[in-house]
Amino acid sequence: MPRLLLVNPSNSLVNMARTSRSHLSRRYRVWKPLGLMVLAGLTPDDWEISIVDENLGVPDYKALPRPDLVGLTAFTSQAPRAYALAAEFRGSGVPVVIGGVHASMRREEAGQYVDAVVTGEAEGIWATVLADARLGQLKPLYEGGWADLSQAPLSRHDLLPPSYAFGAVQTTRGCPLHCNFCSVTAFNGARYRERPIADVVREFSLIKEKLVFVVDDNLIGTTTAQLNRAKDLFRALAAAKLGKHWITQTTVNFADDEELLRLAAKAGCVAVFIGFESPTAEGLVEVRKRFNLRQDRDFAASVRRIHRHRIMVVGSFMIGLGVDEPGIGRQVAETSVRYGLDNINIAFLTPLPGTALWDEMSADGGLPLDRFPDDWKYYTLTYPAARYRHLSLDEAIDEMVDCNRIFYSPLRLLGRMTGSVLRARHPLFNGINNLASRRNSRLLAKGYADFRREEGHRY
Repeated sequence: MPRLLLVNPSNSLVNMARTSRSHLSRRYRVWKPLGLMVLAGLTPDDWEISIVDENLGVPDYKALPRPDLVGLTAFTSQAPRAYALAAEFRGSGVPVVIGGVHASMRREEAGQYVDAVVTGEAEGIWATVLADARLGQLKPLYEGGWADLSQAPLSRHDLLPPSYAFGAVQTTRGCPLHCNFCSVTAFNGARYRERPIADVVREFSLIKEKLVFVVDDNLIGTTTAQLNRAKDLFRALAAAKLGKHWITQTTVNFADDEELLRLAAKAGCVAVFIGFESPTAEGLVEVRKRFNLRQDRDFAASVRRIHRHRIMVVGSFMIGLGVDEPGIGRQVAETSVRYGLDNINIAFLTPLPGTALWDEMSADGGLPLDRFPDDWKYYTLTYPAARYRHLSLDEAIDEMVDCNRIFYSPLRLLGRMTGSVLRARHPLFNGINNLASRRNSRLLAKGYADFRREEGHRY
């Protein structure tokens, strides 16, 4: 029986297995590599399959049974490690195939380091890849395109250790919003595609973890038909009585429909991740997130409506937009407090391959870290990988540190945790999440000193 080894590479700059001393914190901040679990589900039973997630620790690969084929996935920041792994396995005579968003957007680059590149979604092409591998006839490129999700098999939830707080599942793919910083539309398309609800509920039932991350880029969609489908999904999950609590990513229109909110809460939703992106209308226009500006929205009121259903709200913002000036860090933190957010995720504006932002900034000389592939390791969203119009390198870093310092100050941390207890809004989860985020922001602040010293001259 041939052996297939699937690997999710680490990034030493953000590897939680290395940087977090707290087992509890690590469990809540490491997500399962669902893409590899999908591949495993697509693989016939006559293959012996193993999955390694290096975010849990890097094994001694030479001590593992020798694989007949290695499959790698990689976001952009994981690419250097993926290529190093490919060299190691190929040096031992093991063929290597790579897929995922970075390889799809940089296929020629990736092709220099592996035997085969799979672009797009693998459902329609993976059987061919495996057949060619068994014959020793891998082709350099396989184009997967966009899958028909009605035929997607269930992911293999049994192949990873019980080291995660969250299981993972996907119910839709594609996003019509075309934000300039996001590669989802390029990778998964602008058409919103939905898995059959019965398949989603069945897969939920296979997940051992009581907490689940629904990884959809926008679970509920934007049209009436998409919102109605989300309601049907929530009804089915509630009727199944699986005892799961879940978090997901969605747009702010989640707050606009009381029936949707009620059904989501009944189905087990405990938190949503919403991309607010910028505290200003000018910033939203810049990143092409005009969707947030519809109906002259009151964001604080939207958060309050979600909170009434005991659902937490985590907000995402970026620092480094063309409209951002010194003081943006404090502005983001204070805006987050004013909105009543339970937690925040702050990123540096980062031009990722395949995005409109990449095209704009690479053409305008906005990429100081351009020694590829090694510099991809900085494209984590937590390092300033670009030049910003009104912020120097030092100013951009200072704004990030200032934002986290204000939002995670002891007094505000205590206030959020007390509020979650008084309002019965999942206080244990809220507390762990805030404390883990605070600790991670402190680790990053220490890492920025090394970054300034080693790379500051390139800005």
